[in-house]
Amino acid sequence: MTPSRSDALGLAPTSSTEAEGTRCGIVMRVAGPFFDVLTPDGIVWRAVVRGALKKQRLRTDPVAPGDRVDIRPVGPGEAVIERVHERVRTLSRLARGTDDMEQVILANPDQVAIIFAVKEPEPHFRMLDRFLVIVEDRELPAFIVANKIDLDPTGELRAPFRMYEQIGYPVLYISARTGEGLDQLRTYLHGRITVLTGPSGVGKTSLLNALKPGLGEATREVSRATGKGRHTTSATRLFPLDDGFLADSPGLRTLSFWNVDLENLDYLFREFRPYLGACRYNDCAHCEEPGCAVRAAVERGEIPAPRYESYLRLREEEESED
Repeated sequence: MTPSRSDALGLAPTSSTEAEGTRCGIVMRVAGPFFDVLTPDGIVWRAVVRGALKKQRLRTDPVAPGDRVDIRPVGPGEAVIERVHERVRTLSRLARGTDDMEQVILANPDQVAIIFAVKEPEPHFRMLDRFLVIVEDRELPAFIVANKIDLDPTGELRAPFRMYEQIGYPVLYISARTGEGLDQLRTYLHGRITVLTGPSGVGKTSLLNALKPGLGEATREVSRATGKGRHTTSATRLFPLDDGFLADSPGLRTLSFWNVDLENLDYLFREFRPYLGACRYNDCAHCEEPGCAVRAAVERGEIPAPRYESYLRLREEEESED
């Protein structure tokens, strides 16, 4: 028997929560002071947060999309959030106008799908590398979707994406227009909370509509709402898809390197890791130092030169902002 979406994502209620008159669920979206919570029976409850919970999380959002919560019904379709389960991980950024307040874009994501087009627009791989650094820092699995392969009949435009396959990132070659590759994408999305991101113009709306009619338009409305309201208001929303959820998170596109230690940047390039610790100097930045194992690996072709260039440029950007 195939598990339901709720079972696959750990939402099945336990006897203890049933005995207390509460139900478990997942937060689908934030709407001002209200939270839409989906329970395993398929009902979406409009919930508010119990006051005590707000005091427990003063430097972060007390409740965010993706949170697993326990709710207590108080009326038809209405509930109070009694408990927020511990977050496994978060995608967060520094809240606007603060220097130490976390804004949670999404709680408990399972993976990130980074969507680029092979053409129209031309892919900017340094932007892709920046996305990958962020998800590596959050210890999130990531895969790359190369869309619009119908514009690449010879396969020539797919060649730069092969580099990412070589260093261990899955790359799915998709055409939203023809449907090629969609079944493989559905397999990756099954039973998971997947964050979608990527630059504008890559065909994300068409791709989502190909997966589920109307889904692209729904997520585009969320994108238009980005940045409105208080810092605790998130434009992120979960959308059901088969036995998983898609999270369209426009905020990920503007994520800075918040809480990313610049000295740890080399570790976030996964192909560097076999060579870290083998440099002559323990504090090697892999720039111009003699005896650098990373630069030697680049010269031997064991580390792709474009990725090394991205590393250097990202270091320069961050150092100039300090």
